[in-house]
Amino acid sequence: MWTRISAMSDVIAPSKTVTFTVKAMPRRQADVKTIQRLMRMQRHIQKGLSRLAKRRRREDNRTYQRAGRDWTARVPAVKLVRVAKGETFTLRITPQIMPDIRAVEKYLDATSA
Repeated sequence: MWTRISAMSDVIAPSKTVTFTVKAMPRRQADVKTIQRLMRMQRHIQKGLSRLAKRRRREDNRTYQRAGRDWTARVPAVKLVRVAKGETFTLRITPQIMPDIRAVEKYLDATSA
C-alpha cells in the first residue's frame, strides 16, 4: 500500500506555529467550511467574535411577547473570516486540528512562522 508523503509534513508538527496561505479555492463547500473553521482559531479572530457576541446579546437581539412568553429574535453571527486565494492565517498546531489540516492541505501552503 502506498502512503502519500506530504510536502507539508516537515513544517506541520504539534506545538509548532505555522502560517498558512490559501493557494486555491476549494470546490467542495465542506472544504471551504473546514478552512473557515481553521481561520477562526486565530486569537484575534476569536477575540473579535466574542466581542461581537457580547454586543449582539446586549444590543442587537430583540425580545418581545409572543404567545404569552418572552421571545428573543436573535441576530445571526457575523463571519469575520473569508476564504479567498491569497488569504493567510497563523495557527499553533495541536494534535486535535491535525485531521482538519490534512483534509485541506492541497489548498494550503504552509511556512514556519
